[in-house]
Amino acid sequence: MTPELVATDVDGTLLDDDERVTPRTRAAVKALVDAGAQFVLATGRPPRWVAPVVDQLGFAPMAVCANGAVVYDPGTDRIVSARTLSAEALAELADIATRLIPGAGLAVERVGRSAHDAATPQFVSSPGYEHAWLNPDNTEVSLEDLLSAPAVKLLIRKAGARSDEMAAVLAGHVGNAGDITYSTNNGLIEIVPLGISKATGIAEVATPLGISAANVITFGDMPNDVPMLSWAGIGVAMGNAHPDALAAADEVTVTNAEDGVAAVLERYWRDSA
Repeated sequence: MTPELVATDVDGTLLDDDERVTPRTRAAVKALVDAGAQFVLATGRPPRWVAPVVDQLGFAPMAVCANGAVVYDPGTDRIVSARTLSAEALAELADIATRLIPGAGLAVERVGRSAHDAATPQFVSSPGYEHAWLNPDNTEVSLEDLLSAPAVKLLIRKAGARSDEMAAVLAGHVGNAGDITYSTNNGLIEIVPLGISKATGIAEVATPLGISAANVITFGDMPNDVPMLSWAGIGVAMGNAHPDALAAADEVTVTNAEDGVAAVLERYWRDSA
C-alpha cells in the first residue's frame, strides 16, 4: 500500500549537515506531493524557524512544531492550534528543575496568532540563559515574568551537561506536570504538556483527512521522534539516529547526509520529470 501521509523531522533528518534540503530530497518530496500524498513537517522548532525549510522545499506544508504542541500553517502564517503548560505547571516544573539541576537556565516558548506575532514575546529566558544553538533569539526576563503566562514548552539548559543525564535526573519527579523529551544531547531538555508529542500533532493533521496511523510514514533521529516512529504504520530512523530512535523504528535508512529520507520515499514515488 502506498502511504497517504509522510511526516518528517527536520534537523538531522530532512536537512543535511549543512541545514540544506538537497536536490534529491526536494525531488522525492515533490514526487509524493504531485502523486496526491500529504507531506508534513514534524519538528521541535518553533513556528518562526520553519520559514527557511519551507523556502528550500518550494512549497508550504503543514508543520507540527514544538514537539507536537503547535500545529502551524506556514502557507497562511497561522497558528492552527496550540497546547500549553499552565503558569502553575511551569512554576512547579521550574522549582523541580532548579532544585535537581543546580545552575540550569530556564526558557519558555510561547506562540501568538502567527509565527512572528509581535504582541507575544515568543522565546523568553531567565537571566544568563546560555543558548544551545548558534542563532539565539531569546529575550531575558525575570523568573517571575518567565513563569507568568502559559507556554507551549519549557526549556531547561545547562552548558556542558548531557541531555540524557538531565532527563534521567528529572524523570521520577516531573509526574503529571508534563512530558520530558530532548532533540540534542547538548545539555538541553524540553518539557511539553502531558500527553503531547509529535505523534499527537501529526494525528491532529491526519485525522480530518481520514488518514489513519497505518497509512503514515514518519522519519526521525532523536528521542523526541520516538512517539511518532512508534505510532506510524512505518517509522523510519535515520542512520545517524539516537539509539532510542533506532529501537523504536520499523526500519533504518542511511544518514541525513546521504539523503536517507529520499532513499525511502523513492521506493513509493518517483519524480516523473
